[in-house]
Amino acid sequence: MSTRPHTYVTASDGQRLAVRTAGNPDGPTLLLVHGYPDNSSVWDAFAAEFTADHRVVTLDVRGAGHSTAPDDRSGYRLDQLADDIVTVADTVSPGSPVHLVGHDWGAIQSWHAVTEPRHAHRFASYTAVSGPDLDHAGHWLRTRPDGVRAALRQAVRSGYIGFFHLPVVPEAAWLTGVGGLALSALERIGGGPHTPARRGTRDYLNGLALYRANMARRLLRPVERRTDVPVQVLAPTDDAFMVDQIQSNAGRWVRDLRFHRFHGGHWTLRSRPAAVAARVRALVAEVESGRRRPERALTAQQARRHGGAFAGQVAVVTGAGSGIGRSLCFELAERGARVVAVDVNGPAAERTAELADLLTPGAAARRVDVTDAAATDRLAAWVREEYGVPDLVVNNAGIGVAGPFLETTAQDWERVVDVNLWGVVHGCRAFAPMMVAAGGGGRIVNTASAAAYLPSRVYGAYATTKAAVLMLSRSLRGELAGHGVGVTAVCPGLVDTGIISGARLSGLGEASAAKDRLNRLYRMRGYTPEKAAARIADALQHGPEVLPVTGEAHLGLLLSRLSPRALRAAARVAPPV
Repeated sequence: MSTRPHTYVTASDGQRLAVRTAGNPDGPTLLLVHGYPDNSSVWDAFAAEFTADHRVVTLDVRGAGHSTAPDDRSGYRLDQLADDIVTVADTVSPGSPVHLVGHDWGAIQSWHAVTEPRHAHRFASYTAVSGPDLDHAGHWLRTRPDGVRAALRQAVRSGYIGFFHLPVVPEAAWLTGVGGLALSALERIGGGPHTPARRGTRDYLNGLALYRANMARRLLRPVERRTDVPVQVLAPTDDAFMVDQIQSNAGRWVRDLRFHRFHGGHWTLRSRPAAVAARVRALVAEVESGRRRPERALTAQQARRHGGAFAGQVAVVTGAGSGIGRSLCFELAERGARVVAVDVNGPAAERTAELADLLTPGAAARRVDVTDAAATDRLAAWVREEYGVPDLVVNNAGIGVAGPFLETTAQDWERVVDVNLWGVVHGCRAFAPMMVAAGGGGRIVNTASAAAYLPSRVYGAYATTKAAVLMLSRSLRGELAGHGVGVTAVCPGLVDTGIISGARLSGLGEASAAKDRLNRLYRMRGYTPEKAAARIADALQHGPEVLPVTGEAHLGLLLSRLSPRALRAAARVAPPV
């Protein structure tokens, strides 16, 4: 490992930009660009994760750290800042493109560099941490694709921007120490860094020009800025300054996007450097290996999807060959996710993936029996190798069984427990550890049932497995909360999925006639898998603990809490089979 003190690169307007280089000179080059009010020292712990096998270059942006500062505010405009990044990249790595990583304002100016066609070839990949492209943000605020509520939430979190535009007052806040105290409090949100940042007075004061020179120009008059550079966006779950949607919207403008929520606050690169570094390392390794995803020109409609709530994310769905699982694959793909469709019926999974791929390119299918723990582990390893750590895992595979306890065979019990309960357990065991190790921010969704809290005289075996899934999900939610991984139990209710046709009926008379009657009941209810999938996808953005889907599922959950005695009485009544 080699480390050198600051050297200086001369910018196009004559400013001297301080650069530090460390690590293995033969490894891929990472160029790290800090935000406001930091300097390059903010990267110290993060950079240490790479110095054994990568060449790491940290830049003090103009006006910060050891770099010189322009006399005029115009020297801080984004075009000039992007030009600085390219100048440094040309100097430190003239023969090959660099892997760019930006945080906060460093991410904003790095976005400007990679979305400039003249400069894009200088970057092998780009990772943005807690920082959007200002033009993308301007389009998002104008069109509000995620609704007025999300835009208002972002407006509240961006209130400090108006403060920074005031004359004299922000400077006074920094010079008197009041601003520093406020910043220290904000850093603690989401489990902030344990050691204070090394910042200087000039870092606080000079950086105000970043806001004053760029915000109004870019947010009020945004232009279309696109890129073919592979981009990874890391969005901390407890970011005090930014909502997820303003960052995931970048999928509209980026051909090859990865979007990962990340457990922590705005300064995760200091509080959790190893976990952030793991995400960056994975992208760099993918690009360096040459295993780039097949690029495909996106239609305007696909581009809009790629800016959806699940843009750039990877979703694994079991039981994807039919019913809610299949419809959920389509719904997630419609919202920008790359889907891995898993089912014991291989051709059905392939058909689901084929159709999902038309919505968002990159879908895949795997034939897996979720009752097989080793097969589920192999699935998880394959997903990690091909797609990286998934952002959403839906353990949806399930079967139906009905009949009185005295008529239900041991084999029926074993089968329904194996699929409905063990299938969920195997999925959670296979994926939860890697989601935690990757820094959290992902979600696990387990399909339970309204039967989990509605006792019945003929659905005892099925209800038992679904009640176990509900309790497993609630317990796991508590366990993983500290790691930033959300867990939701979905309780659909009467959804016309076709589960009855494949269900095992015992002691209910002639099986086909009973199935016909139950299928008619589900069809009369008229709640389709597509409608259920849309409801689930909407709710997952908020990550509830329990998600009843249909009206009767909501009512049943309410009665289970308010009047369990009434439900016990209802359990004595034979259902219409």
